[in-house]
Amino acid sequence: MLRIHLKRLIADKETAESRRISLSEISEATGIHVSTLSRLANHRSTDTTTANLEKLCCYFKCSIEQLVEYVEE
Repeated sequence: MLRIHLKRLIADKETAESRRISLSEISEATGIHVSTLSRLANHRSTDTTTANLEKLCCYFKCSIEQLVEYVEE
């Protein structure tokens, strides 16, 4: 199973920038729909495109390993 660490990255960015970051803000910056971001953040879905993963890595300036983790079921 793939685990997306979106909430962790959001929290880290909020701490670094001393401000709140909404899914709407991320959506506007990346072009990823808010509902898709919400599903990824709440682990209700890991079904996303590589383009979305690339956009998130670009937004958070992180490696794919910081965003996605493989966990054995």
